[in-house]
Parts: sequence; structure tokens; C-alpha cells
Amino acid sequence: MALIKDIYSVTFYEKFGQTVAEVHSTFDKQKFIETIYKGDFAQKEWKERMKHTTVVLHQFMPQNFPEAVSLIDKIIENLKKNNFTDGNLAFIFFADYIETYGLDDFKTSAKAFVSITQFISCEFAVRPFILKYQEKMIDEMVKWSLHKNHHVRRLASEGSRPRLPWAMAIPFLKKDPTSILPILENLKNDPSEYVRRSVANNLNDIVKDNPEIVLEIASKWRGISKETDAIIKHGCRTLLKQGHPKILSHYGLESTNIELSNFEIKTPVVKVGDFLQFQFHLNNKNNEDKIIRLEYAVHYKKSKGHLAKKVFKISEKIYQPNQLTKIERKQSFKLITTRVFHTGMHQLSIIINGTESEALEFELID
Repeated sequence: MALIKDIYSVTFYEKFGQTVAEVHSTFDKQKFIETIYKGDFAQKEWKERMKHTTVVLHQFMPQNFPEAVSLIDKIIENLKKNNFTDGNLAFIFFADYIETYGLDDFKTSAKAFVSITQFISCEFAVRPFILKYQEKMIDEMVKWSLHKNHHVRRLASEGSRPRLPWAMAIPFLKKDPTSILPILENLKNDPSEYVRRSVANNLNDIVKDNPEIVLEIASKWRGISKETDAIIKHGCRTLLKQGHPKILSHYGLESTNIELSNFEIKTPVVKVGDFLQFQFHLNNKNNEDKIIRLEYAVHYKKSKGHLAKKVFKISEKIYQPNQLTKIERKQSFKLITTRVFHTGMHQLSIIINGTESEALEFELID
């Protein structure tokens, strides 16, 4: 399988260089490619290659930043004419160019983000501007949330997330996200699911530091539309996994008279690379239909011997009165790059509408 860093290939730079040369009369394509491959390019990983491309491109661009931005716009338009797909990850160096060389030119950079993000997303690049300019940048992003292009509207939400994964956090927004709430308000009924999902992810970031703010929004937005309800549900997923009483009540998720029985781990000893298998019975002993959100928690043993809980959703649906259901599930312990497994005793529990059962133990071995 090809590595992500290999999107930066000789073929890519040849095609890109030709596209630049068509709109930049003094551009030396051959020298550009030679400069790209000088030194230890082969040893660089994806992000290093991207940053390296930014730096090399800068050497061949006008040193006046507004002129360089104007040229980037022309390059992007020519890329589109030459059938380079928008959203192509390789071109994230355009956003990085603004982040690297435009931080002291707010006006030009803000305008550049609007145009560039319609070709390649700029949510990472905009964050140093939020840190430096704070409310001034947020005010600009509020305007973006009303833009006709859905990529720009999404940038307003995604770029302002307090805890955007793989990006620098925004401490003042973690402490008080009030200034970005108008962005989310403007986008709560956005016609694009791409944008609405970003709104939900922003809310889920806010939940981690300011749950009461999101609970108030959930109450305010409830029932506006099915799309808005979906935003709230996805935006409150952390609270749901935590079994937060207010959000459980918001969705009518009560555990009264819902019985868990015959909870059993079928594979009490699991080898790394295999599956944990378990089963249980669920009985809605109420005399009416009940929405039941079913989850299970794996309490993973960590390197220092303590347990760390991770919640996995099974289902959320309506159960009929006195409906008895047998549920069987498997949990993978195959080696993956995002999780390290430690042998020893682990635990498993079942969560019914936020109420967690007593945990059962199982052993993970090599």
C-alpha cells in the first residue's frame, strides 16, 4: 500500500511545476524540482515534505506577500483548469504558506483563506491567527459562516473548534467559547451535511470544558429540524458516553425497570490479535415502549497497571414492553497503530441508558 508521503512524487512536482509556469512567467520549473529534491527529501515524512514544499515554493514566489497570494489564486485556478481535484491533500501547502508567511498581514491572509479553502481546507492554518488576533479573527469567521460557499462556512466552524484534533488547541476558547457561538448559531440549519457535521464536532469540543453551555444549546435547538436534532445528538456524544444525567433526560433515556441478565464473557482469556466475545440478555420490564441506548465499556489495562475506560456503542432503539433480547458482541484485540495493548487483567461492563453494570474481568495474553 502506498504511503501518504508518496503523494509528493516526481510526477506530482512535474505537473505542479508546469501548472505554476503557465501563470508565473519567471518561474524556473527545473530549478524548483531540483531544489525540492536537494538534501534528505527521501527521508522526510509526509508533514515534513509538505512544509519543505512550502519553503521551496516561497523561494520562487514574489517576496511581497499580497503579490504572492494573488499568484496563488492564479495557480489554483490553473490547477482546476488542468483537472487537479480540489480537496487533494497534496495541496495543503497553500494553506501552510499563508500560516507561515502571512501571520503579520491579517487582511491579506483572511482574504486568502476564503479563496484557498474552496480548493484545500485551511482549518489548521487559521488557528495561529485565532491565537494572535483572537476576537478580531473570530469576528471574521462569523462573517465566513454566512458565506455562499460551503467550504468557507465549514472553515468558520472547523477552524474555530477549541480542541481540533491534530492541531494546536485554542486556550481562550476552551475557557470561554462564547465568541464562537454565533458561528454555530448561523450554521445550525446549514444545507450542507459537511458543514453541519463540523458544527456537531465543535459542540463536542465545547462539551469537554463547558458542558452546561452545550446543554443549554441542546435545549434551545431541540425540535427545530431533524438535521438540527442530529447535530445535537452527535455534538453531545461525549456526554452520552459519560452518562451525563441532563443529556440522558433530554433524550428520555431512563434505566428504570430495564433488566440486564446472563451477562457473560465467553472468552475469559484472550490472545492479542484475537477477539473478546461476550453476551447478555436485556429485558424492558416496563409496560410501555422504551428507548434504550446500549453501550459497553472496555477498561483497558495501561502500562502503569491502572485501568482506562473506553466506551463503545452497540445500538439505540425502541424496545417493546417486556421485550427480552439476547445480545452477542465481539471486541477486537488486533494490533493497530492507534492503540497499544498491555497483557494482564482487563474489565468489561455493559451500559444501559448511562447506567453501568458491574464489570467482569478477562485476561489478555500474548
